[in-house]
Amino acid sequence: MRIRYNSQGRWTARAAAALILIVCLTVSVSAAEVCAGGMPFGVRFKTAGVMIAGLGDVETDGGAVCPARDAGLEPRDIIISIAGRQIVEADELAKIISDGGGAPVEVKYSRKGAVGETTLTPARDKSGVYRAGMWVRDSAAGIGTITFYDPETMRFAGLGHGICDSETGELIPLSSGLVTDVSIIGVERGTAGVPGELKGCFGVRETGTVDKNTKTGVYGTFSVVPAAGERMQTADRDEVTDGAVTIRCTLQNGETRDYAAVISQIDKDSREGKSFVITVTDKALIERTGGIVQGMSGSPVIQNGRLIGAVTHVMINDPTRGYGIFIDEMLRECA
Repeated sequence: MRIRYNSQGRWTARAAAALILIVCLTVSVSAAEVCAGGMPFGVRFKTAGVMIAGLGDVETDGGAVCPARDAGLEPRDIIISIAGRQIVEADELAKIISDGGGAPVEVKYSRKGAVGETTLTPARDKSGVYRAGMWVRDSAAGIGTITFYDPETMRFAGLGHGICDSETGELIPLSSGLVTDVSIIGVERGTAGVPGELKGCFGVRETGTVDKNTKTGVYGTFSVVPAAGERMQTADRDEVTDGAVTIRCTLQNGETRDYAAVISQIDKDSREGKSFVITVTDKALIERTGGIVQGMSGSPVIQNGRLIGAVTHVMINDPTRGYGIFIDEMLRECA
């Protein structure tokens, strides 16, 4: 997933094969009946702590320095607390640094799951503001498509891969998140070397919460029943075979449809988002989108009337081809 940030540290997400498409469930990994989706949704969430996206020099009267680097901090580190205060927003960290008068502060951080502590001494720049020499991320937003949901519990899952920082490639740590309505307003067709994109806009209605961001997808619970989906059995990976499938997604005008494709190169041992290769054969979809585009990640992949997986990535040099993940991996994480 590719993420672009604005000057306030907010971001919009663009997936390698699309943004957030939901897949969900809470039952056994081997087989279950779920409601297949293909409808679009939006997600907004806060990070757990703030992620260091990069380091930079602070220009002082005595020359350029980088307090964060001097303290041993690195891009991808997650700042948990500073000066004894838990950090959840970038503005909080900036205020503590700027108001501290240059006094050393204790920083607790997480790096690849291990927690560390260090002392950071802010530097006074030429304008008189104290700075740490790092920039951080604290929130995120993106659009995608529902793959399926459990009609009894309203648990859902999506994407088939996690939401990652574009600069670090690391999963963005999730503190809390909301699901909202979204409308697809256009399609940017993909070509070789240039991935296409479903263009959408957020609605104002909140329809659920997100509680997990993992390597296999995004997971949460709906508070509003989504548009009716077809009840469908899931299939275990051992039942998946090379051959014809359909991909279910929504393009412009809110029309949810199935499009023809084939799968091949099935890796039964795969545990993440490149379990099999998908080749789009549907002429209508190729004409409209070029194949798989950003916004289709998590789109249901259906074989012989059963849900077998979800779209995860597009092959940049050939948008008619991409990858998918087995549905049993998403069921296991969502339970």
